[in-house]
Amino acid sequence: PQTGDRVVLVHGLWMTGTVCALLARRLRACGFQPLLFSYPSIRTALEQAAQRLARFVRERADTPVHFVGHSLGGLGVLELLAREPQLAAGRAVLLGSPSTSSLAAQQLTGSRVGRMLAGRALPQWRADRGVGVTTRVEVGAIAGTMRFGIASLVLKLPRPNDGAVTVAETQLPGLRDHLVLSVTHTGLLVSARVAREVCAFLQHGHFTHA
Repeated sequence: PQTGDRVVLVHGLWMTGTVCALLARRLRACGFQPLLFSYPSIRTALEQAAQRLARFVRERADTPVHFVGHSLGGLGVLELLAREPQLAAGRAVLLGSPSTSSLAAQQLTGSRVGRMLAGRALPQWRADRGVGVTTRVEVGAIAGTMRFGIASLVLKLPRPNDGAVTVAETQLPGLRDHLVLSVTHTGLLVSARVAREVCAFLQHGHFTHA
């Protein structure tokens, strides 16, 4: 990638684009031009989120653009790339995204309140969509292993996990690289180490693992 490449940052469930501000600042220091994408993560269906993201990208970039998606945001990125293979996409990094399945979603959707918390998009994800993407696009994933937060108290997940997503759920077949770090689910957005690894993957197509 050339200096100044655009990177679209996509937030996860219950969040807005501002949660990616610190990561955006660190990517800017690496020479990228970050763009923060926001969407109503609870009430928006996965297809609708992908359509919104596609419009956002086309309105702001006429050259290949990279993607960084946190949690549900990573699934939105994969859904976009699956639906629009003609889109000029560079590389993509998934941060704590349950790309193979989501035990959290399965547990939450067992009750009315849980379904409200899980939102519309997360239960709609199908792993085969992501597998199709990794055959064409260089995709890397970072998983966390530090359980912390309210979600870790509510959900019953096998270890290792980051409190919301298990490491196994982040291991989508066909990934160019996969990295496991001792961070929480939300910590993936604020960790300086994660930011350095994201920069490395977007620049070279692999993590440093240092």
